[in-house]
Amino acid sequence: MHPENLNAEKLPEPVDRRRIWEQRLESIRDHEKHLARNGTVILKFWLNVSKEEQQQRFLCRLNEPEKHWKFSASDVCERGYWNAYMQAYEQALAGTSRARAPWYAIPADNKHYMRLRVAEIVVNALPSLGLKYPAVSKAKRAQFAKLRRMLEEE
Repeated sequence: MHPENLNAEKLPEPVDRRRIWEQRLESIRDHEKHLARNGTVILKFWLNVSKEEQQQRFLCRLNEPEKHWKFSASDVCERGYWNAYMQAYEQALAGTSRARAPWYAIPADNKHYMRLRVAEIVVNALPSLGLKYPAVSKAKRAQFAKLRRMLEEE
């Protein structure tokens, strides 16, 4: 939305502005491939708030003094780029969603629903981690029994 921001990034080489976004998506895919190859479970969530809901949230922040800290005037200006942002999000999600690093687009107008969906996805991913309590040896269990008796006899 703001190509001039690239000038402040201090990139190590001249920027090919025609290819920079594809190169960045490629870098993301490569990084996620490395993480997945090394056992990291990757879940990415795009919390999709509608333009109407965003407007209501901004108005709430303006109307309720305890929420002023959440508001930035630049947010209202950026709404003018809504369609461009949506197109960029679609390209980023399509360009980086892979079986090893999926994106989950979650409708987020209703915060309770959004939180429930994210929690369900995380809970469903937990078994793939193969988590187990560490095994305790027979000798250690015998030691615990002795220590338990000592504590109970105090």
